[in-house]
Amino acid sequence: MRNLDIDLLRTFVAIAQHETFAAAATRVGRTQSAITQQMQRLEQEMGCPLFEKQGRQKTMTTDGVRLVAYANKILALNDQAVQVMQTRGPAEKLRIGSPHDVAESILPSMLRRLSKLSAELQLEINVGRSPHLMDALRDNELDLAISTRYDEGFPGIKLRTSPMVWICADDFIFNSSAPVPLVMADELSLFRRLSIERLNAAGIAWRTSFISPTLTGIKAAISAGLGVTARTTELLDANMRVLSEADGLPRLPDVAFYLYVQPTCTSQVLRELFESTEHIATRFGPPFLIGE
Repeated sequence: MRNLDIDLLRTFVAIAQHETFAAAATRVGRTQSAITQQMQRLEQEMGCPLFEKQGRQKTMTTDGVRLVAYANKILALNDQAVQVMQTRGPAEKLRIGSPHDVAESILPSMLRRLSKLSAELQLEINVGRSPHLMDALRDNELDLAISTRYDEGFPGIKLRTSPMVWICADDFIFNSSAPVPLVMADELSLFRRLSIERLNAAGIAWRTSFISPTLTGIKAAISAGLGVTARTTELLDANMRVLSEADGLPRLPDVAFYLYVQPTCTSQVLRELFESTEHIATRFGPPFLIGE
């Protein structure tokens, strides 16, 4: 059984990430000719071609694409092992906050990336309301927070936007001629404010049907058929449906989710997470940096 060379795999993954030998050479601090020699050695070790020419560029073969997945796992385990063996003292504790809306979507992805950066972490997760999370970040009770609140007071990245829609139970009978029965959070709610503003602007009557301080309560009220709520599509499940302008309701704006880091936080792991997220956001989407 042959042993794969970690240095060769690291260069190979750099090529996969940066798409060209030249960009990978800059990333790993080698000349382009050295990169070429390394890949020739890796192809010899694997016993199959990993690259093929397309015009002036080299692209990965099917075998090359297959190897990338394994190379990433091998490097991650290698780096974790080195980090664990070099770690001294108690595990680093990180305090992370997330709204209920994305606790099952954005948050798991964030935690997965953190675990890849360091295997030795003690994570404290606070799932709550965005205004409360921002207060906790401001009071230095959180190191990182996902929030729907825009705040230039913290280093921040716009992660994504989600459509905000009118949601009711699948079997709910909506009467467009009667006041809209709203299921809402209490006063500290972006969704409450936006839904009332849009209904008032459209001249549509509404009434308070149910109020809850938690998203769990709102979801239960909707499932029970107590009314209509305005939330992002993350709330939807198989027993719910969306009401639209065709039902006589006004269109709602998209809601942005931001990632904020505590300015005084000294955690290198969080800094790496924030910087890598910043790179992905600026590379694959519109301007995401707060203030730009």
